[in-house]
Formats: sequence, structure tokens, C-alpha cells
Amino acid sequence: MSKLWDKGYKLDETIERFEIGHDLAFDNELVEVDVYGSIAHAEMLNRIGILTDDELQTLKQGLGRILDLYRQGQFFMTPADEDIHTKIENFLVREYGDVGKKIHTARSRNDQVLVDLRLYAKAKILELESALLQCAESLVEFASKHEHVPMPGYTHMQRAMLSSVGTWAGAFAEALLDDLKLLETAYELNDQSPLGSAASYGVPLPIDRQYVADKLGFAKVQNNVLYAQNARGKFEALVVQAISQIMLDLSKLAQDILLFTTAEYGFFTISDSFVTGSSIMPQKKNLSMMELIRAKANMALGYQQQMMSVLSGLPSGYNKDYQETKKPFMEAIQLALDSLKVAELTISNLSPNKDKLLAACTPELFATDKAYELVQQGMPFRDAYRYVGTNLDKLEGADPEESLKKRTHIGASGNLGLSKLKESISASKVNVDKKYSHLMETWQNLLS
Repeated sequence: MSKLWDKGYKLDETIERFEIGHDLAFDNELVEVDVYGSIAHAEMLNRIGILTDDELQTLKQGLGRILDLYRQGQFFMTPADEDIHTKIENFLVREYGDVGKKIHTARSRNDQVLVDLRLYAKAKILELESALLQCAESLVEFASKHEHVPMPGYTHMQRAMLSSVGTWAGAFAEALLDDLKLLETAYELNDQSPLGSAASYGVPLPIDRQYVADKLGFAKVQNNVLYAQNARGKFEALVVQAISQIMLDLSKLAQDILLFTTAEYGFFTISDSFVTGSSIMPQKKNLSMMELIRAKANMALGYQQQMMSVLSGLPSGYNKDYQETKKPFMEAIQLALDSLKVAELTISNLSPNKDKLLAACTPELFATDKAYELVQQGMPFRDAYRYVGTNLDKLEGADPEESLKKRTHIGASGNLGLSKLKESISASKVNVDKKYSHLMETWQNLLS
């Protein structure tokens, strides 16, 4: 198989295997976006007179065939293929002759892989946003359904103050909606076309970078050709950093669910179809998927660190080191997608045990409530605090549900603002669907 950089000599096989590394598997995921990028590039070459109309149609036909073969599972990378760019160009040359050799005019594999990763990132970020919103929606629905179900609130792992199931679930919904903003920022930065930057320094041809950007559905051209290449890995790392924040929130959610479903707490239960057993202990029912989410959060942090470590201290221009950011980038995305879907499914099938929750709302949870009752009667807070603290043995409980409803300030159990969260989620879902539909329509137009 001929290499795009072929100069008449053969690369040592050990060196070749080492340089390709894990790229084969991940390049298979880039076939579709590489085809779109190549069609847009070919149309631009036709626009500036490098390709004739007939040559353009031939290349579009060939690239369309590649896409069809890929979707049928018949076009994929093998160890004989250097990378996806080589495989596609070799296919075009083999099937259509010299016109296939023209597709790479004014383009380097450097900006080709950059545009592939940007297009891939745009589609995947929108998938992540959709999965995140679905998970947040499940949390809000859970919070609404059990809004005033009492639940102990904890600090330092000890019972602290009265809280509610609605407060607990709503907290995670709001956390995910904050994480959504990070994904939106990552999307905006990835929504820049690097095509035309070539090997970091542009090309001595009158290419139309804006035309290609428009054809591919990018919001703008990434202006400086050197920065386009310097941003390799940086923009992908921003996606992984957003993912790390999502996974931090999911790890806390997972840990809470693991804790609150133990026999010692018994606050929540879940269907047997979500638990695994033990090979030795007949009674065991394990929420293994929550343990895996907890572990995967650390993996996401590891992916982030891998990418930042590779990028740190690199000189300007393309460096082969960038190849090592592809694996953690793509694996982190899949990890987050899977985790969000599992978390959403878990929340949708979680049930509070109201009796257990009420039994856990013991009198000490109302100590602060009692202190504020004395404050409202005119006693200074510090005196009220000491009085209650030295008379805990006389403390009596109160009606938990009534106490929850008295907490009426913004964000408290009696005023969680869940309707606003629902409105925000609905609006965001519409926005994500609109962007995704536009992106798919833009790419589909390239095939017409």
C-alpha cells in the first residue's frame, strides 16, 4: 500500500507499527467525517480551477462509494493502511486513476486530521449534550415526584439538618446544567475550520478557506494557520476537561446511590434487573454499574492529564506527539456517553423508601430549626445556639414535611425552582436538536 509521503524507500516494520500505534481503531471512526472534509475540499479545488467539473463529479462519486462501503461495514482500516487519509486516497487512485492523486492538492494530513477531529467533536459534543440533558431531565422528574419526601442532610458524613429527596436530586440536575455550559464552550471552540492551514504554514495557492468552512457547517475559519496546528489537542482537551466535570458529578451521584441503597441506610431501592450477584455469597445484590461510574470518573481525569501532559512544552507547528491525544480524546467521549446513559437509567428506576427516610429524620436534625425559633422570639442567635446545644437531650422532633415547606427562600426544599429547571432543559434540548439537525443536513448536502 503506497504511503502519501512515499519517496521510494520502505519504512522499517517495527518503526511503522510503533508510529501507527492505536490509530487504526480510532481512524475507523473518522471515515465518515474524512469523506465530508474531502468532498468540501474537492469542491473548493474545483472553485479555484484545480479540478474540472468532471473531475469533481468523479471524486464525489468515489467518496460517496467509500461512505456507502463504510456504512455496510466493508471499508475499514487494516495494518497495511497507514491512516484513514492514505486509505481513502489510495482507494480513489486505484478506482479512478490520476484524478485520485489530485484530491490532496493544497492539503496536508495535518489539517486533514484536524478537520476530521473538529467535525467528529462537533457531532459527539451534541450527542453528549443530549445525553446530559436526558439525565438532568430524569433527575428533575425524580425530584418533582418526591419533592417533599424528607431525607437527612449530611456534613462530615454525619446527620446534619433536614433535607429532602427533591433537594438531593435537584442538586445533581443543576450540576449537570452547569456542565452543559462547559460543553457548549468546547463546541464553540471546535466550531472553527482549520482546513487550509496545511502543514502549519498555509499553501502558495489562492484557496478559499471560508468556502470550505461554510460547506462543512463551521461557524468560522480558524484564522492563523500556525495557531490552527498549535490548537491540535488543545481543543480536544477542552472537551475532555468538560467531560471530567461531568464525571465528577456523576461519581458523587454514584457514591450517594451506593451509600443510600445499603442495608444500613435503605433510603433507596432499585429493580433486581440493575444489580449483579456474587459467585460465592447467595444473598448479594450489587449495584456494580455505580461502582464503575465512580471508577470511570477517575479514568476521565486520567485522560485529561494524559492529553495535557502530551501537549505541555511542545514547540510550534505540527509534532507527531499530537497523535497520542486522539486515543484519550475519543475514549473519554465514549466513557461519558455510556456513563450518562447508565446514570439516567438508574435514576429513572430508583425508588425512595419513605418509611426508612422518615425514621432517619431523628430529633437532632431539628436542632438548628429550634435555635431559629428562639431567634424569632428575640433571643440572640449565639445564645440560642448554646441553649439548644446544651439541651440536646430535651430536643423534640417536628413534622418533617411541614418543616421542609417552611424553607421557602430560593433553592431551599420549599422553593427548589424545579419548574425553571424544566424550562431550561426543554429550551436546551430544542437548541441541541436544532444544531444537530443543521449539522447533519449540511453534511448530507455535500453528497448531493
